[in-house]
Amino acid sequence: MNFFKIKGGHPLKGTIIPQGSKNEALQVISAVLLTSEIVKINNVPHIYDVKLLIQILESFGVKCKMYEKSNYLFCSKNINLKYFSTKNFDKQFSCIRGSIMILGPILARFGYIKIPFPGGDKIGKRHLDTHFNAFSSLGVSYNYDKEKNEFSLKAPEGGLKGNYVLLEEPSITGTANIIMTAVLAKGKTIIYNAACEPYIQQLCRMLNSMGAKIYGIGSNLITIFGVDILRGCTHSILPDIIEIGSWIGLAAITKSEIIIKNVNWRDLGIIPNAFRKLGVMLYKFNQDDIFIPEQKYYKIQNFIDGSMLTLYDSPWPGLSPDLLSILLVTAIQAQGSVLIHQKMFESRLFFVDILINMGAKIILCDPHRAIVIGLNRKRSLKSSIMTSPDIRAGVSLLIAALSAEGISKIYNIEQIDRGYENIDFRLNTLGAHIIRFSK
Repeated sequence: MNFFKIKGGHPLKGTIIPQGSKNEALQVISAVLLTSEIVKINNVPHIYDVKLLIQILESFGVKCKMYEKSNYLFCSKNINLKYFSTKNFDKQFSCIRGSIMILGPILARFGYIKIPFPGGDKIGKRHLDTHFNAFSSLGVSYNYDKEKNEFSLKAPEGGLKGNYVLLEEPSITGTANIIMTAVLAKGKTIIYNAACEPYIQQLCRMLNSMGAKIYGIGSNLITIFGVDILRGCTHSILPDIIEIGSWIGLAAITKSEIIIKNVNWRDLGIIPNAFRKLGVMLYKFNQDDIFIPEQKYYKIQNFIDGSMLTLYDSPWPGLSPDLLSILLVTAIQAQGSVLIHQKMFESRLFFVDILINMGAKIILCDPHRAIVIGLNRKRSLKSSIMTSPDIRAGVSLLIAALSAEGISKIYNIEQIDRGYENIDFRLNTLGAHIIRFSK
């Protein structure tokens, strides 16, 4: 098992450029399966989940080529559907949750797919009902084999037909899947209670550039008029808003002065204000950059009536659940208290036990809520030996270790690598002391 050795207590300084969005990349790369023509995708992050998805596509017969750093060519002209029946496909598909997004494109173009249960972070129950019920609205039938733990999905003989689709929840991956299915269905599809995160908006813009007819982009009511065929296109992935939030939190807790370049302010939503509520100073700089100055102290705001601040996840434009772990760690050295309410996943806050052992004052109320009582810089966190349970908890523990006195170790860093590109190298250029060990 690989691990990081971190020497904490050193402020960082410099400029960092965010990687391309992990969540968007998994969607738009899956969308290349919808056309036989060449698709160019730029600003692809070099992270484990994306690399594995590309490997899955290559095993299908998709030609994938990196023609410049972070820029790829994809051509899905010759697809080998027999690959579904191989053990290698089952193994690859089960490794990442994002693999679920090949379902829509394969069903739309080829009408049949068989899959094992997808993998991903162990952060709580992540049902597939939203995806499958939406597919059913377009005529897809599906069956679950309990003994083999696999699903088979099949489009009707007459082809997919547009319909009114009311999603049970505004699932990002569920919305992406039904959009990619509906663009090649016959007639009109209306999707209500759709997710409207920037990732979904980007997917819709990409599909429209390929010839799709999608309306209502950015809202929770999306209308799609099916087309017969999609062509190739060129698409650029947005900067990763979760990584941007990670660097803001890192700068605050480590008393660092950091400039985050090319953040695409328009799509950050309420993320900057969420950190400002914790007292973090950050400024718009050079039109599309963020400047976070060194802060000796930062104070958590209360609500107007004086009650304790609560930060919670909700569908866009609310806070992403991916950011709550970062906000929680940032609050550790603030002045004041905050309630972190992780509504979506019931296992995502369990990593706070590690932070408590490092000296953080956190009360875990239940699986969904934690109260952070800020230390106000009166003492530093202690170094620790820990294991990363998932991507966001892993980077949160790394941030905590960088702020702590002494030398910490983080094991299972493969989880961090799933979502953050060359994180040790990039932070070391800012003055961090992170050494990667491979066993």
